[in-house]
Formats: sequence, structure tokens, C-alpha cells
Amino acid sequence: MKPFTVHTGKVAGLDRANVDTDQIIPKQFLKRIERTGFGQFLFYDWRYRADGAQNEEFELNQPANQGASILVARENFGCGSSREHAPWALLDYGFEVIIAPSFADIFHQNCLKNGMLPIALSDEDVTVLLKKAEQEDFTVTVDLEKQIVTDGAEFVRTFRVDPHWKRMLLEGLDEIGYTLSFDEDIVAYEAR
Repeated sequence: MKPFTVHTGKVAGLDRANVDTDQIIPKQFLKRIERTGFGQFLFYDWRYRADGAQNEEFELNQPANQGASILVARENFGCGSSREHAPWALLDYGFEVIIAPSFADIFHQNCLKNGMLPIALSDEDVTVLLKKAEQEDFTVTVDLEKQIVTDGAEFVRTFRVDPHWKRMLLEGLDEIGYTLSFDEDIVAYEAR
């Protein structure tokens, strides 16, 4: 995984609560064995109409949200099944940060394990970001080292992240890479 230190990106607002993993990536697209190729199916049932035409009313289909790498949504984002395909689809689409008041536990862990940063901010802060995201090209900067989200103006908020996952993201480590970082200790233990 690539290290995550500071990310500045365009913000897309998804003013919906309880977005479940079945909506993030519908079941019919779970046949792939790779972690890539899922982005085209992200929010498929919302992005497209029954006839396959793009749903122009869906938030991510709005021209102002094209190229966004930070998604802001309401509470309980990623609820539903435990499929790891949901963060894969979000990452493949281009999102690197998800901001919401709360996340489903397994989804939250799956994001971290795949190098995507889920940030919990208050309902009030999310409302502010959703309102600002209505402006074209609204960007924020996420600094993982300092644990700050800022728009470079009046919006500056701190967020919490588990120290273990902070290290993993900063160093670009997955669980195997983390284990291998103890290689010398493992070899010394085996030698004893």
C-alpha cells in the first residue's frame, strides 16, 4: 500500500445515512477475484437507471463531484454485510478518505486495512462539509500525522485514529507488511 500522510482533494457530498455495503457495491458485481475493477460499479443502483442510462440526479453524477477523492456522508456509513469489496470499490473509484459521523465497525476496519482513511466527525461538522461541498471544486486537506481536516480557511477539525492504524497508514503497511517489519525479531526468536 502507498503511505498516507497528507491528502488534499475535492469533496463530494452524499447526504444519506445508513449507506450499506449492498448499495456501495451490489452483489451481482462480486464475481471478480482482483481488488480492482469495482469502481465502475460503485453505487450502481443509484448511479444508473433501470434502462442503464446514467441517473443525472444522483450526487456523484453531478459535474461538480467529478474527480472527488473525499466522500462526506451521514451516519452509519458502510453498514450491512461485511464485504471487503465495498472499500475496494470506493478506492477504485478514486476515494481516499471517507468522512461521516459514524461507520459500521467491519467497514471501518476494512477501509483501514486497504489504505483508505475513515474519519468520524460530528453531525454538525458533516453538515457544514456537505453544505460547502455544494460549491464546485470545494477541497479539504487531511493531515494524518496532525490528525486535522481543514479547508484552509475557517474549517479546522481534529479527528481520532487508533495509533496502530495511524502507523500502518503513515508507513503504507498492510497486515503482512506490518508482520514483516518484525523480521529481525522473528528470526532471532526462531534462532533461540
